Amino acid sequence: MSETTTNLQLPYLAAAQAQKHVTHNEALRMLDAVVQLAVLTIDLTAPPASPVEGERHLVATGANGAWAGHSGKVAAFQDGGWAFFSPRAGWLAWVAAADALYAFDGVVWSAVSASASVNPAPLVGVNATADATNRLAVSSAASLFTHSGNGHQLKLNKAAAADTASALFQTNFPGRAEIGLAGDDDLHVKVSADGASWHEALVIDRATGAVSMPATNLAATVQLLDEGASVLAATAIDFTGAGVSVTNGGSGRAVVSVSGGGGGGGTPGGASGQLQYNAAGAFAGTNDLTWDAASKRLQIGTVALAANGAVGLPNIALGEGALAAAGSISTGNI
Repeated sequence: MSETTTNLQLPYLAAAQAQKHVTHNEALRMLDAVVQLAVLTIDLTAPPASPVEGERHLVATGANGAWAGHSGKVAAFQDGGWAFFSPRAGWLAWVAAADALYAFDGVVWSAVSASASVNPAPLVGVNATADATNRLAVSSAASLFTHSGNGHQLKLNKAAAADTASALFQTNFPGRAEIGLAGDDDLHVKVSADGASWHEALVIDRATGAVSMPATNLAATVQLLDEGASVLAATAIDFTGAGVSVTNGGSGRAVVSVSGGGGGGGTPGGASGQLQYNAAGAFAGTNDLTWDAASKRLQIGTVALAANGAVGLPNIALGEGALAAAGSISTGNI
Protein backbone atom coordinates (compact mmCIF):
# COMPACT_ATOMS: atom_id res chain seq x y z
CA MET A 1 0.00 0.00 0.00
CA SER A 2 1.23 3.52 -0.82
CA GLU A 3 2.36 5.72 2.05
CA THR A 4 0.60 8.82 0.63
CA THR A 5 -2.75 9.70 -0.86
CA THR A 6 -3.11 9.77 -4.66
CA ASN A 7 -4.06 13.38 -5.37
CA LEU A 8 -2.59 15.59 -2.65
CA GLN A 9 0.17 13.21 -1.55
CA LEU A 10 -0.92 13.40 2.08
CA PRO A 11 0.98 10.93 4.33
CA TYR A 12 -0.87 7.98 5.79
CA LEU A 13 -0.52 6.92 9.41
CA ALA A 14 1.23 3.56 9.61
CA ALA A 15 0.10 0.76 11.88
CA ALA A 16 1.80 0.92 15.31
CA GLN A 17 3.56 4.10 14.19
CA ALA A 18 5.27 6.07 16.89
CA GLN A 19 4.61 9.79 17.16
CA LYS A 20 1.58 9.65 14.92
CA HIS A 21 0.91 13.31 15.61
CA VAL A 22 3.96 14.31 13.56
CA THR A 23 2.61 12.61 10.41
CA HIS A 24 -0.90 13.89 11.06
CA ASN A 25 0.28 17.48 11.53
CA GLU A 26 2.29 17.29 8.29
CA ALA A 27 -0.85 16.29 6.42
CA LEU A 28 -2.78 19.17 8.00
CA ARG A 29 -0.10 21.65 6.92
CA MET A 30 -0.35 20.39 3.33
CA LEU A 31 -4.12 20.72 3.36
CA ASP A 32 -3.81 24.22 4.77
CA ALA A 33 -1.46 25.16 1.93
CA VAL A 34 -3.37 23.86 -1.10
CA VAL A 35 -7.08 23.67 -0.21
CA GLN A 36 -9.05 26.79 -1.24
CA LEU A 37 -5.84 27.98 -2.88
CA ALA A 38 -5.37 31.76 -2.88
CA VAL A 39 -1.87 33.16 -3.48
CA LEU A 40 -0.38 36.63 -3.35
CA THR A 41 1.66 36.67 -6.56
CA ILE A 42 2.46 34.73 -9.72
CA ASP A 43 5.41 36.69 -11.12
CA LEU A 44 8.09 36.45 -8.39
CA THR A 45 11.23 34.37 -9.07
CA ALA A 46 12.61 34.77 -5.53
CA PRO A 47 10.88 34.90 -2.14
CA PRO A 48 9.88 38.23 -0.59
CA ALA A 49 12.23 39.66 2.01
CA SER A 50 9.83 39.50 4.94
CA PRO A 51 7.21 36.78 4.38
CA VAL A 52 4.28 36.32 6.74
CA GLU A 53 3.41 32.93 8.15
CA GLY A 54 0.93 31.16 5.88
CA GLU A 55 1.37 33.37 2.77
CA ARG A 56 1.53 31.55 -0.56
CA HIS A 57 2.88 32.30 -4.05
CA LEU A 58 2.97 30.68 -7.47
CA VAL A 59 6.68 30.52 -8.30
CA ALA A 60 7.51 32.12 -11.66
CA THR A 61 9.77 30.60 -14.31
CA GLY A 62 13.48 31.13 -13.61
CA ALA A 63 13.19 30.79 -9.85
CA ASN A 64 16.31 31.43 -7.80
CA GLY A 65 17.45 31.79 -4.23
CA ALA A 66 15.35 29.81 -1.76
CA TRP A 67 12.92 29.07 -4.59
CA ALA A 68 15.48 27.72 -7.07
CA GLY A 69 14.28 24.57 -8.86
CA HIS A 70 10.64 25.10 -7.89
CA SER A 71 9.27 27.09 -10.87
CA GLY A 72 5.52 26.58 -11.31
CA LYS A 73 5.03 25.17 -7.82
CA VAL A 74 3.03 26.51 -4.91
CA ALA A 75 5.36 28.03 -2.33
CA ALA A 76 3.91 28.29 1.20
CA PHE A 77 5.68 29.91 4.14
CA GLN A 78 5.08 27.54 7.07
CA ASP A 79 6.76 27.25 10.46
CA GLY A 80 9.39 29.82 9.45
CA GLY A 81 10.42 28.14 6.17
CA TRP A 82 9.28 27.57 2.60
CA ALA A 83 7.40 24.42 1.66
CA PHE A 84 6.69 23.58 -1.99
CA PHE A 85 3.77 21.70 -3.49
CA SER A 86 3.57 20.42 -7.07
CA PRO A 87 0.22 21.30 -8.69
CA ARG A 88 -1.78 18.83 -10.74
CA ALA A 89 -3.66 19.62 -13.96
CA GLY A 90 -6.95 21.28 -13.15
CA TRP A 91 -5.87 23.10 -10.00
CA LEU A 92 -7.29 26.60 -9.59
CA ALA A 93 -5.69 29.47 -7.69
CA TRP A 94 -6.88 33.00 -7.01
CA VAL A 95 -3.98 35.45 -7.54
CA ALA A 96 -4.54 38.54 -5.40
CA ALA A 97 -1.98 40.76 -7.19
CA ALA A 98 -3.64 40.09 -10.55
CA ASP A 99 -7.20 40.04 -9.16
CA ALA A 100 -7.80 37.01 -11.38
CA LEU A 101 -8.36 33.29 -11.31
CA TYR A 102 -5.60 31.06 -12.73
CA ALA A 103 -5.72 27.42 -13.80
CA PHE A 104 -2.88 24.89 -14.11
CA ASP A 105 -2.98 22.84 -17.32
CA GLY A 106 -0.25 20.42 -16.31
CA VAL A 107 2.56 22.67 -17.62
CA VAL A 108 1.86 26.35 -16.86
CA TRP A 109 -0.53 28.54 -14.90
CA SER A 110 -2.84 30.65 -17.13
CA ALA A 111 -5.52 33.21 -16.38
CA VAL A 112 -9.09 31.98 -16.75
CA SER A 113 -10.79 34.30 -19.25
CA ALA A 114 -13.92 36.06 -18.05
CA SER A 115 -15.30 35.61 -21.58
CA ALA A 116 -14.74 31.88 -21.77
CA SER A 117 -16.65 30.38 -24.67
CA VAL A 118 -20.03 28.76 -24.07
CA ASN A 119 -20.32 27.74 -27.71
CA PRO A 120 -22.17 25.50 -28.03
CA ALA A 121 -24.36 25.53 -24.95
CA PRO A 122 -27.69 23.66 -24.86
CA LEU A 123 -29.37 26.18 -22.51
CA VAL A 124 -28.52 29.73 -21.45
CA GLY A 125 -30.45 31.60 -18.76
CA VAL A 126 -29.69 35.21 -17.79
CA ASN A 127 -31.46 35.97 -14.53
CA ALA A 128 -34.04 33.40 -15.70
CA THR A 129 -34.34 29.66 -16.25
CA ALA A 130 -34.05 28.39 -19.81
CA ASP A 131 -35.95 25.27 -20.89
CA ALA A 132 -36.23 22.93 -23.87
CA THR A 133 -38.49 25.39 -25.74
CA ASN A 134 -36.97 28.70 -24.62
CA ARG A 135 -33.31 27.72 -24.83
CA LEU A 136 -32.26 31.34 -24.30
CA ALA A 137 -34.11 33.09 -21.45
CA VAL A 138 -33.39 36.65 -20.34
CA SER A 139 -35.06 38.53 -17.49
CA SER A 140 -34.09 42.21 -17.49
CA ALA A 141 -35.39 45.73 -18.04
CA ALA A 142 -33.89 45.80 -21.54
CA SER A 143 -31.83 43.74 -23.98
CA LEU A 144 -29.16 45.29 -26.20
CA PHE A 145 -27.96 43.88 -29.51
CA THR A 146 -25.43 46.34 -30.93
CA HIS A 147 -23.18 46.52 -33.98
CA SER A 148 -19.53 45.47 -34.16
CA GLY A 149 -18.49 48.28 -36.49
CA ASN A 150 -21.18 48.42 -39.18
CA GLY A 151 -24.85 47.38 -39.32
CA HIS A 152 -26.75 44.82 -37.28
CA GLN A 153 -29.48 42.36 -38.27
CA LEU A 154 -31.83 40.35 -36.07
CA LYS A 155 -32.52 37.11 -37.96
CA LEU A 156 -35.49 34.79 -37.44
CA ASN A 157 -35.21 31.72 -39.64
CA LYS A 158 -37.84 29.03 -40.17
CA ALA A 159 -37.53 25.61 -41.77
CA ALA A 160 -40.39 25.79 -44.31
CA ALA A 161 -42.95 28.25 -45.67
CA ALA A 162 -45.77 26.68 -43.63
CA ASP A 163 -43.86 27.30 -40.39
CA THR A 164 -43.82 30.57 -38.43
CA ALA A 165 -41.00 33.08 -37.89
CA SER A 166 -42.39 36.03 -35.96
CA ALA A 167 -42.06 38.44 -33.05
CA LEU A 168 -44.80 37.75 -30.49
CA PHE A 169 -45.76 40.49 -28.04
CA GLN A 170 -47.37 39.32 -24.79
CA THR A 171 -49.05 40.74 -21.68
CA ASN A 172 -48.31 38.54 -18.67
CA PHE A 173 -47.57 35.83 -21.26
CA PRO A 174 -50.83 35.59 -23.30
CA GLY A 175 -50.20 36.97 -26.80
CA ARG A 176 -51.52 40.37 -27.83
CA ALA A 177 -49.78 41.12 -31.14
CA GLU A 178 -47.68 39.22 -33.67
CA ILE A 179 -45.58 40.43 -36.60
CA GLY A 180 -43.85 38.09 -39.02
CA LEU A 181 -44.15 35.22 -41.45
CA ALA A 182 -47.07 33.38 -39.90
CA GLY A 183 -47.92 30.18 -41.74
CA ASP A 184 -46.63 31.36 -45.13
CA ASP A 185 -44.06 33.75 -46.59
CA ASP A 186 -46.27 36.88 -46.62
CA LEU A 187 -45.75 39.47 -43.89
CA HIS A 188 -48.62 39.40 -41.38
CA VAL A 189 -49.61 41.77 -38.58
CA LYS A 190 -52.11 40.24 -36.14
CA VAL A 191 -53.68 41.33 -32.85
CA SER A 192 -55.62 39.57 -30.11
CA ALA A 193 -57.62 40.71 -27.09
CA ASP A 194 -57.25 37.44 -25.18
CA GLY A 195 -54.38 35.50 -26.74
CA ALA A 196 -56.79 32.94 -28.20
CA SER A 197 -58.78 34.73 -30.93
CA TRP A 198 -56.65 36.60 -33.47
CA HIS A 199 -57.52 39.30 -36.00
CA GLU A 200 -55.36 39.86 -39.05
CA ALA A 201 -54.86 43.61 -39.45
CA LEU A 202 -52.36 43.75 -42.30
CA VAL A 203 -50.96 41.41 -44.96
CA ILE A 204 -48.18 42.32 -47.41
CA ASP A 205 -47.90 40.00 -50.39
CA ARG A 206 -44.39 38.58 -50.72
CA ALA A 207 -44.49 38.57 -54.55
CA THR A 208 -46.09 41.93 -55.39
CA GLY A 209 -45.78 44.02 -52.24
CA ALA A 210 -49.55 44.65 -52.41
CA VAL A 211 -51.05 45.60 -49.04
CA SER A 212 -54.39 44.28 -47.85
CA MET A 213 -56.28 45.00 -44.63
CA PRO A 214 -58.63 42.07 -44.07
CA ALA A 215 -60.28 43.60 -40.98
CA THR A 216 -60.75 47.14 -42.39
CA ASN A 217 -63.56 48.24 -44.75
CA LEU A 218 -61.80 50.88 -46.83
CA ALA A 219 -64.86 51.55 -48.96
CA ALA A 220 -66.76 53.01 -46.02
CA THR A 221 -64.04 55.48 -45.07
CA VAL A 222 -63.06 57.21 -48.34
CA GLN A 223 -64.26 60.76 -49.10
CA LEU A 224 -63.37 63.33 -51.75
CA LEU A 225 -63.58 66.88 -50.38
CA ASP A 226 -63.83 70.30 -52.07
CA GLU A 227 -62.78 73.00 -49.59
CA GLY A 228 -64.33 71.17 -46.69
CA ALA A 229 -67.58 70.15 -48.38
CA SER A 230 -67.96 66.47 -49.14
CA VAL A 231 -68.60 65.95 -52.85
CA LEU A 232 -68.24 62.16 -52.81
CA ALA A 233 -68.75 59.76 -49.93
CA ALA A 234 -67.61 56.44 -51.30
CA THR A 235 -69.52 53.35 -50.31
CA ALA A 236 -68.08 50.87 -52.78
CA ILE A 237 -64.76 52.10 -54.19
CA ASP A 238 -62.57 49.32 -55.53
CA PHE A 239 -58.97 50.48 -55.27
CA THR A 240 -57.70 47.40 -57.09
CA GLY A 241 -60.07 47.76 -60.05
CA ALA A 242 -61.02 50.61 -62.35
CA GLY A 243 -63.14 52.55 -59.87
CA VAL A 244 -60.43 54.88 -58.61
CA SER A 245 -56.82 55.33 -59.70
CA VAL A 246 -54.13 57.57 -58.24
CA THR A 247 -51.22 58.62 -60.46
CA ASN A 248 -48.24 60.94 -60.17
CA GLY A 249 -49.08 64.24 -61.83
CA GLY A 250 -45.58 65.69 -61.30
CA SER A 251 -44.54 68.76 -59.36
CA GLY A 252 -45.83 67.22 -56.16
CA ARG A 253 -49.36 66.63 -57.55
CA ALA A 254 -51.39 63.45 -57.15
CA VAL A 255 -54.09 62.93 -59.77
CA VAL A 256 -57.17 60.98 -58.63
CA SER A 257 -59.30 59.65 -61.50
CA VAL A 258 -62.83 58.36 -60.93
CA SER A 259 -64.23 56.33 -63.80
CA GLY A 260 -67.62 57.23 -65.26
CA GLY A 261 -69.39 60.62 -65.23
CA GLY A 262 -68.42 63.62 -67.31
CA GLY A 263 -64.81 64.14 -66.21
CA GLY A 264 -62.16 64.77 -68.83
CA GLY A 265 -59.78 62.03 -69.82
CA GLY A 266 -55.99 62.20 -69.47
CA THR A 267 -53.93 64.33 -67.10
CA PRO A 268 -54.60 68.03 -66.38
CA GLY A 269 -51.82 70.36 -67.57
CA GLY A 270 -51.52 73.83 -69.03
CA ALA A 271 -49.71 76.90 -67.83
CA SER A 272 -49.42 77.91 -64.19
CA GLY A 273 -52.85 78.96 -62.86
CA GLN A 274 -54.69 77.97 -66.05
CA LEU A 275 -58.14 76.49 -65.44
CA GLN A 276 -58.87 73.15 -67.12
CA TYR A 277 -62.23 72.03 -68.44
CA ASN A 278 -63.81 69.08 -70.24
CA ALA A 279 -63.40 69.40 -73.98
CA ALA A 280 -65.08 66.42 -75.66
CA GLY A 281 -63.94 64.04 -72.96
CA ALA A 282 -60.41 65.39 -72.57
CA PHE A 283 -58.79 68.03 -70.36
CA ALA A 284 -58.33 71.38 -72.10
CA GLY A 285 -57.69 75.02 -71.16
CA THR A 286 -57.07 78.55 -72.41
CA ASN A 287 -54.79 81.34 -71.30
CA ASP A 288 -57.87 83.62 -71.26
CA LEU A 289 -59.18 81.80 -68.18
CA THR A 290 -56.77 81.73 -65.23
CA TRP A 291 -56.79 81.81 -61.45
CA ASP A 292 -54.59 84.24 -59.48
CA ALA A 293 -53.81 82.29 -56.29
CA ALA A 294 -52.19 85.29 -54.58
CA SER A 295 -55.20 87.60 -54.87
CA LYS A 296 -57.72 84.74 -55.04
CA ARG A 297 -59.29 86.29 -58.18
CA LEU A 298 -60.52 84.81 -61.43
CA GLN A 299 -59.08 86.47 -64.53
CA ILE A 300 -60.81 86.47 -67.90
CA GLY A 301 -58.55 87.66 -70.64
CA THR A 302 -56.59 90.61 -69.26
CA VAL A 303 -59.27 91.76 -66.81
CA ALA A 304 -59.56 90.32 -63.31
CA LEU A 305 -62.80 90.19 -61.40
CA ALA A 306 -62.88 92.80 -58.68
CA ALA A 307 -62.74 91.77 -55.07
CA ASN A 308 -66.45 92.43 -54.60
CA GLY A 309 -67.37 90.46 -57.76
CA ALA A 310 -68.27 93.55 -59.89
CA VAL A 311 -67.45 93.14 -63.59
CA GLY A 312 -68.05 95.14 -66.74
CA LEU A 313 -67.25 92.89 -69.67
CA PRO A 314 -69.04 92.54 -73.02
CA ASN A 315 -68.39 88.84 -73.56
CA ILE A 316 -69.53 86.99 -70.42
CA ALA A 317 -72.32 84.46 -70.90
CA LEU A 318 -74.14 83.45 -67.76
CA GLY A 319 -77.02 81.56 -69.35
CA GLU A 320 -80.17 82.00 -67.33
CA GLY A 321 -78.50 82.08 -63.91
CA ALA A 322 -78.32 85.17 -61.76
CA LEU A 323 -75.29 86.40 -59.87
CA ALA A 324 -75.31 86.01 -56.12
CA ALA A 325 -76.38 88.92 -54.00
CA ALA A 326 -72.76 89.86 -53.31
CA GLY A 327 -71.96 90.73 -56.95
CA SER A 328 -73.46 92.44 -60.02
CA ILE A 329 -72.74 92.49 -63.77
CA SER A 330 -73.69 95.18 -66.30
CA THR A 331 -73.21 94.07 -69.93
CA GLY A 332 -75.20 93.68 -73.08
CA ASN A 333 -74.30 90.09 -73.81
CA ILE A 334 -75.66 88.30 -70.72
